[in-house]
Amino acid sequence: MPSIADYTRAFGIAVLASLALTFVVRAAARRFQLVAKPRPDRWHRKPTALYGGIGIFAAFVAVVLVQRSSTHIQGGNLLLACAAGMFGVGLVDDIFHLKPYAKLVGQIFFCSAITMFGLRLHWLPSVVLDQGLTIFWLVGITNAINLLDNLDGLAGGVSAIAALFLVYFCHIAGFGSVALWAAVFAGAVVGFLVFNFNPASIFMGDCGSLFLGFFLGAVTLVSNSGGIRRNIVAVLAIPVLLLLIPIIDTTLVTVSRRMNGRPVSQGGRDHTSHRLVALGLSERNAALTLWTVAALSGCVAVAVRNSSWMIGALLVPTFFMGCLLVAVFVGGVKVYQPVADEGEGSGRALLPTLADFTYKRRLFEVLCDVAVIVIAYYAAFLLRFDGELVRPYYVLFVNSLPLVIVVQLGAFLSLGLYDGLWRYTSMSDLSTQLRAVGGGWIASTLAIVFIFRLENVSRSVLIMDCVLLTLGVCGTRISFRLLRSWASRFQSDAASGKRVLIYGAGDGGELLLRELMQNRELGLHPVGFVDDDPQKQGRLIHGVRVLGSLERLGELAGREKIDEIVISTSKLASDRSERLDVVCRETGLRARRMRIALE
Repeated sequence: MPSIADYTRAFGIAVLASLALTFVVRAAARRFQLVAKPRPDRWHRKPTALYGGIGIFAAFVAVVLVQRSSTHIQGGNLLLACAAGMFGVGLVDDIFHLKPYAKLVGQIFFCSAITMFGLRLHWLPSVVLDQGLTIFWLVGITNAINLLDNLDGLAGGVSAIAALFLVYFCHIAGFGSVALWAAVFAGAVVGFLVFNFNPASIFMGDCGSLFLGFFLGAVTLVSNSGGIRRNIVAVLAIPVLLLLIPIIDTTLVTVSRRMNGRPVSQGGRDHTSHRLVALGLSERNAALTLWTVAALSGCVAVAVRNSSWMIGALLVPTFFMGCLLVAVFVGGVKVYQPVADEGEGSGRALLPTLADFTYKRRLFEVLCDVAVIVIAYYAAFLLRFDGELVRPYYVLFVNSLPLVIVVQLGAFLSLGLYDGLWRYTSMSDLSTQLRAVGGGWIASTLAIVFIFRLENVSRSVLIMDCVLLTLGVCGTRISFRLLRSWASRFQSDAASGKRVLIYGAGDGGELLLRELMQNRELGLHPVGFVDDDPQKQGRLIHGVRVLGSLERLGELAGREKIDEIVISTSKLASDRSERLDVVCRETGLRARRMRIALE
């Protein structure tokens, strides 16, 4: 088996080779004007060299062939040939712009060929069905990476992170030579990222993204086959976890376009990265955020691989649920222009009505709560019995789980848990949530005691279930506010519109701030608060600081380049009102009352 030094050497050589070859490709592309010119639907602002995927692929092939003696794997020639074929499909598409169906035919051909020497997902007992599912997996991942190539450094960074984790998984599965290939692949991508990270000086094109997606999908199959008999949860989860970012992005784009009446094949700025930028993150921060999620997903895959299936069955759905909440939050960012209603008889399907969205939102909340109930109850058993459920307690869990779900959901509904909106969760809503959770837990506990007579029922399990259920229900509902607060930290430099100071840092000011942050179309960017209470000076309210009092308003307006003053209170003392008028005349600022959030 290769050592860490062998992997490091292979990675380093590939980085150097990729640096040199990408530099040559970039120079040649510029020399022959093979560049992407700025367009309204693209992010780059100056002509950027194309065909960077040639540098990645050439570096990978060169290093693999030079180190042939140490990187020889069974079926390696076929894998290399299919990867080269996929690269060729992408290169032809870059040059001649193939029709989507023609490109898909080429992808299916090479994805089918790679399954001929036994590489499969091993998710289905039938070899034929599993082979068909594997082809679908490879085509899907190939196109997912292709779609992910929508922001400088994003597809390359996520691919490099996945490849580095694949080095680990292939090594522990006993596929040392395949692990070396993954290390070479990661090095080739990292070398390219030097030129591709924002601001990019070269793009990889389809020849690069199709090669990246196909190789990652194929090597994931190799790393996964070693754990078939040991941990079925790992077999099912590891490939998905390692490539979770492209899977989420593709799913989000597909669902959002369908819900907005747009063709799935139509391009646009509606990918996960674009939505993060719309929230206020810079292009670099958006890419780094998704890199971080990809690394976290890989760490979860490592934990699942090295734990029992019972622990894995808890980790995977918990992590997936967290990712789902983030995806739903990001999916709510407005990225589409309104579609004009063409009226009845136009032959065009109308967009979903508000009632439809309300129905779907409530359905999502109920399904989310079902997941929280199951996870909390299962986690309570695992915590009580040190991660292993022996038969009496496992049977009790299975038999009592449906009862717990039904009783707790019924209590949630009757106690008003579904009356509020997650995005507006406040302290008053928290009391409702605690009442609903407490009522649901008491009802389910009484039901368990009545039906199972405390036979094999642990009191510790019930108490831990109460704690975990509370954290889960309240945590999911406050998650959107936490995510908005996180995103608002990046909006100070990126937000557009008028820079405003909010006069009044009380309850009305806090509500007004939330209204402005949630409705960017108002064109008002809150920079800070002004308040005459000395105890509030320097305090932070949802990430926005109380900068000073009315006496310093003129100084603050000049320093912060303020365009307007927004008054949050309906009652303003006459002396304060007069002073505000004087400052506005001296500075040329406009002051107005705005009570949107209070009405």
